[in-house]
Amino acid sequence: MTLPAQNLLAEEASPYLQQHSGNPVHWRAWSPAALAEAKTLQRPILLSIGYAACHWCHVMAHESFENDAVAAVMNRLFVNIKVDREERPDIDQIYMAALSSMGEQGGWPLTMFLNPDGKPFWGGTYFPREARYGRAGFIQVMEAVDKAWREKRDSLDQSADGLTSHVEARLAGVHAKAALDKETLSDLAGRIDSMIDRDLGGLSGAPKFPNAPFMQTLWLSWLRDGVAAHRDAVFISLEKMLAGGIYDHVGGGLSRYSTDAEWLVPHFEKMLYDNAQLIRLCNWAYAATGKDLFRIRIEETIAWLLREMRVDGGAFAASLDADSDGEEGLFYTWSKGEIEAVLGADSTLFFKHFMLSAPHGWEGKPIIHQTDAQQSQSVPDSELLVPLKAKLLAAREQRVRPGRDGKALTDWNGLMIAALAEAGRSLNRRDWIEAAAKAFAHIAEAGHDGRLPHSMLGAKKLFPALSSDYAAMTNAAIALFEAMGDSTYVDRARQFIEQLDRRHRDNDGTGYYLTASDGTDVPIRIRGDVDEAISSATSQIVEALVRLASVTGDVDLQDRAWRVAEHAMGRAGHQSYGQAGIVNACALALEPLKLVLVDSPESPSLVPVANRNPDPRRVDITVAIGTEANRPTLPGGILPPTDKPGAWLCTGQVCLPVVSDPQELEQLLRRQ
Repeated sequence: MTLPAQNLLAEEASPYLQQHSGNPVHWRAWSPAALAEAKTLQRPILLSIGYAACHWCHVMAHESFENDAVAAVMNRLFVNIKVDREERPDIDQIYMAALSSMGEQGGWPLTMFLNPDGKPFWGGTYFPREARYGRAGFIQVMEAVDKAWREKRDSLDQSADGLTSHVEARLAGVHAKAALDKETLSDLAGRIDSMIDRDLGGLSGAPKFPNAPFMQTLWLSWLRDGVAAHRDAVFISLEKMLAGGIYDHVGGGLSRYSTDAEWLVPHFEKMLYDNAQLIRLCNWAYAATGKDLFRIRIEETIAWLLREMRVDGGAFAASLDADSDGEEGLFYTWSKGEIEAVLGADSTLFFKHFMLSAPHGWEGKPIIHQTDAQQSQSVPDSELLVPLKAKLLAAREQRVRPGRDGKALTDWNGLMIAALAEAGRSLNRRDWIEAAAKAFAHIAEAGHDGRLPHSMLGAKKLFPALSSDYAAMTNAAIALFEAMGDSTYVDRARQFIEQLDRRHRDNDGTGYYLTASDGTDVPIRIRGDVDEAISSATSQIVEALVRLASVTGDVDLQDRAWRVAEHAMGRAGHQSYGQAGIVNACALALEPLKLVLVDSPESPSLVPVANRNPDPRRVDITVAIGTEANRPTLPGGILPPTDKPGAWLCTGQVCLPVVSDPQELEQLLRRQ
């Protein structure tokens, strides 16, 4: 079969694919029909993977995909397939691993050449239209690939077979299980700590990413082993990025990464997942230090989220673009004169607390950031700065806004729902918890036959969900149960795990695949072990199983979580830097914490203590004094008495004596 000789992206649900629907390229979305066309024509596939907020994706689109001459070559030589990596992370991970196996540096846009069976034989990332930056021009690249295809087809097919087998072994392979050992986390935390930039935070060098999985490794090491250097590495990293240009000091929220070592010049795209993880990390840091800097940044980031990222129904959009009006960062940057024009005499106060910098190599207007001293002073002066920021924000809203990728991704929403619920508990913000509950309901109710969609854009839904979707929504459900005490969230969590088992579990019960069993368009069914900017699907699954087992007291589920964790650790042992998420999740499986609280709903004394001492290792279950129905069990099936306030903290199968004094509970949770 062959598809129409035209661009077929106009009806796709992805805003990124829709952005390319006007290209003269005969784009197809990834589908069985597109793959079948390549087989019928015996043409290689040109696969281009990107996402809506990606700056260099836009550059390549403007230079090449919108150019008639380039499109003519693409249409003549290839079947051209466009993929939104956020819609199809399974496809993205396969071909990114293939590029890495070729010894090339990964990134987006990802440009891969495949044989008609979908097996990769060569690729790269961004190619300029004309040769520059030390890179061949895109037409030159395509003609060279076509020449090799015509003259060395057998050799390319052989290379593609070998490369595909290598990627399959790496992403879908089976390794012997590994015993869960406390030293694994300690060892990884020590190695990460050795790479921390002690002056600027984050990992040494540039570019700088928030790297939440690494930050969580360090935090868990601090919580469990009391390694103060690991805690301090998280603090310095957070404080430096929150002072830098990577943080939006006018509107709140974090950009994806900075191009320099000082956190100053970001790629200005804002991703939902980065900000979910920022909220969680700042929440833990605020609880540990009491520093109002972290509380203020949580409040600003959530204000941005609720103002700019909510879609109809209450879920959250995927991202905001880096570019506006054709220029990266234009929406977010300011000249000194622009700020003075908006603030007038108040600009003196603003420049007391903020800097404008245009570093070497940056071609845009200056970027707002803070020195350490300014950041420290801005905290006690924060109320004075609120009206100034509001004026700048109002003026900024008159500019051409960056594009918003309005699709709601289930797994990213799950991360944000959990972060909102946790922060709402810690800071006593019922409105945040309600926003989390509304987003959860919107996603959960969008399912069909008990199955979640992976992505939604208005009425358009992309099925089937990935394993990461069920895991993230399970963890979100448990976070909402902790925040609201509504047992229907536990029921929902069970349903998600049932779907995960039915559609994603492997034959011997040792783990899960990222794609569903009835997915027919993936060349390799991968596990989802590798971290990206967020922890891997496998790590989220282990955490979900452990947390649900803790909530329910289900011993069989606990055993299953242990088995999955052991096999995940067996695979992760081969590349622990790229699979820190699995190490973190296995540390939770090794020593899960469960806190059962009996308290008065009218005037609680113990619950506020638990709320202001968040711990990612812990599941909190609260019941009212006098409760008989749905009373949670302690390990061993023991039912705690509910005739008076009390708190039982359990590690694994061992519980400490009941605590009834709030101050004693505070000391216990902080010591723990």
